[in-house]
Amino acid sequence: MRRFLVSRLVHSLPAAWAILSVIFLLSRALASNPLGFEGSRGGNLSARTATPEQTQTAERLLHQRLGLDLPLFYLTPAAAPKSPSRSPTLRWRWQWNGLHNQYHIWLRDLLHGNLGYSFRDNQPVTALLLRALGSTLPLTIAAFLVTIAAAHVLTLLLARYRGIRYAVLGGLHMLHALPLFVVALLLLLLLANPDMLALFPAYGMGRADSTASWNSQLLGFLHHITLPLLSLVLVSLPALVVQLDNSLQQELKTDYVVTARAKGLANRLVVRRHALRNALLPAIIYIADLLPALVAGAVVVEWIFAVPGMGRLLAEAAAAHDFPVLLGGVLLIALTRLLAQILADWLSYQADPRTRLEA
Repeated sequence: MRRFLVSRLVHSLPAAWAILSVIFLLSRALASNPLGFEGSRGGNLSARTATPEQTQTAERLLHQRLGLDLPLFYLTPAAAPKSPSRSPTLRWRWQWNGLHNQYHIWLRDLLHGNLGYSFRDNQPVTALLLRALGSTLPLTIAAFLVTIAAAHVLTLLLARYRGIRYAVLGGLHMLHALPLFVVALLLLLLLANPDMLALFPAYGMGRADSTASWNSQLLGFLHHITLPLLSLVLVSLPALVVQLDNSLQQELKTDYVVTARAKGLANRLVVRRHALRNALLPAIIYIADLLPALVAGAVVVEWIFAVPGMGRLLAEAAAAHDFPVLLGGVLLIALTRLLAQILADWLSYQADPRTRLEA
């Protein structure tokens, strides 16, 4: 098992590196005007009073500070010198820039755990991401655990009380058709609205009070996180329950279940001890993809509820063209998906040890 997990990690890292390299090259190719000098010339009072020479000097100094004045890659296309004997068609040739280029510096810093500095405030990207993860990790992990636990309980109830099965599945299909932002806005309007039910805060994570006890701080945190958490759970729960229910219904028709029932084993024990474990196998892939989906959904939820987490950080970085912060967020999402795939393989082995992992 350990050898298989290490092999999966070794084979997946080059793919993650290739994706990050492409995103880095594309983002730096678009970062010729990182802080919007062209837009600030017409909208900023200080930019209006500056002369064109002063503006060009400021842009040049900014590019030097951010390292954007260096060549982008080891090889870059350059126009070939014109020759009278050649045709007037413009020709290109590749120019070797050596190791002193933006990609090599970024890759070297990445191997040392340095994700660079923000274009906006020159803060380390690692510090910004760690600060944002303080709010995002509790939200996504709690949504992941609550979704799995709720799907497990609801699937067992549907197998036990078959009279409500079709009504509940119909409601789940209707809920699954709603986008995440619609569900979040409906919860916001229904449960955080003084005109309806003002049961929960509409935004934020509450104020940190050092004088309050830890249980008061925990209750305040849970009070603020309820609506974002409920939004993620309601969107993720229907697909998982439908997948588990379909797999469980197929397992209940197999011969070993019929034999167990013929021996007098109670239907509750047949479902929990025999059928449900085998029904988990087809749903493991979806469970593994659930955590990256929750991380992506946190971008929408944190923006709607003004939660200072990864989602809000990446949304503000995208609006400001802060590409180092965006690249750091993409790196975290790629690592999350990689770990989710490894987790899926481990869960498959735990659910069925007969699985040939070498395949």
